[in-house]
Amino acid sequence: MPGKTICVVDDDPSIRRALSRLLRAFSLPVVTYGSAEGFLDGSHPDDVACLILDVRMDGMSGLDLYDRLRAAGNGTPPVIFITAHDDAVTRRRIDHSDAIAFLPKPFEMTTLLSAVGRAIGRDLLRATG
Repeated sequence: MPGKTICVVDDDPSIRRALSRLLRAFSLPVVTYGSAEGFLDGSHPDDVACLILDVRMDGMSGLDLYDRLRAAGNGTPPVIFITAHDDAVTRRRIDHSDAIAFLPKPFEMTTLLSAVGRAIGRDLLRATG
């Protein structure tokens, strides 16, 4: 696995906190950001294994962050999009990406863990059983 840190970018502090706790419970290093701009400011880890991006945030959206990272051409880590705003336009745009998953909020813990596991090449759900 090229990276090991999971980065969560969501403008809702309660979502960031919940996802951070969940992923850390599976011994995964997690760094959270309250905005796409915060992620881009250059302080993100070099070993990003997966990005969990909220689609709709104040400022730059998760989709725009994804497009910007892809345009930079340095290779984009696997991406999981999450959103409370599931609509046809968003779905079409995500369908044209190479995202690992698109998870409408609220989503099941096991659904997120399965998607993260696919992104990092590790069966997180088997680890619980």
